[in-house]
Amino acid sequence: MFRPLVVCRQQQSEGGSKLIKLENVNKVFGSNHVLKDINLEVKEGEKLVILGPSGSGKSTTIRCMNYLEVPTSGTVSINGETINKKNKNKIVGNNISMVFQQFNLYPHKTVLENLTLALIKIHKMKKEDANEKAFQYLRRVGLENKAYAYPQELSGGQQQRVAIARALVTNSKIVLFDEPTSALDPEMVKEVLDVMTDLAKENITMVCVTHEMGFAKQVADRVVFMDDGRIIEEGTPVEFFEHPTTDRAKAFLSKIMR
Repeated sequence: MFRPLVVCRQQQSEGGSKLIKLENVNKVFGSNHVLKDINLEVKEGEKLVILGPSGSGKSTTIRCMNYLEVPTSGTVSINGETINKKNKNKIVGNNISMVFQQFNLYPHKTVLENLTLALIKIHKMKKEDANEKAFQYLRRVGLENKAYAYPQELSGGQQQRVAIARALVTNSKIVLFDEPTSALDPEMVKEVLDVMTDLAKENITMVCVTHEMGFAKQVADRVVFMDDGRIIEEGTPVEFFEHPTTDRAKAFLSKIMR
């Protein structure tokens, strides 16, 4: 289904430079202090999975990485450049793609058009070249035969695979995943996780918020555990799942790993 290009995942993440850096990031919505002094670095090629209970600040953290949410205080840097309101479109556009919970496909455009829109409008690619590249990525997620279908004609799993192809087609260095399986029926989850698992074999920087513990164990180079807007614990999957150090992480795992 998916054709990985690079398989040296662990070596890439160990030697990579710092691609994402959050320093003392806080986010406040009204009276709700959602993020509290978040300090986090992600290396080039690293696969980072963020876990935690609902409402812990996981999604807000990655939405601050691409400035979909502007931090109330603190800084976000991508590839050494600090993001601000003036340069965010350029920095994010050149470096980051995102896969959302609800697919966010344009309903009145075909699958092919959903993939080529940014290539033509933003990257100024010729339509013929954009189509060729889009077909390449649709093949990689096993959906070349759905190029001329509309999103409503696809299953939820197929729509999310299209969304992943759309995130990849612009060759972004970083792909953010915000609970990409949470809106899917259980039988559709595996097809999306299979694509993401194969993608993790490539030298792409992935940051994923998920409740899929098996995926985290298999794919992550590092797991970050959040609760109440703070990073409570982080480590390799073996360290976190088999030897958690904080009472809060132990309590969380005792409930979900039965």
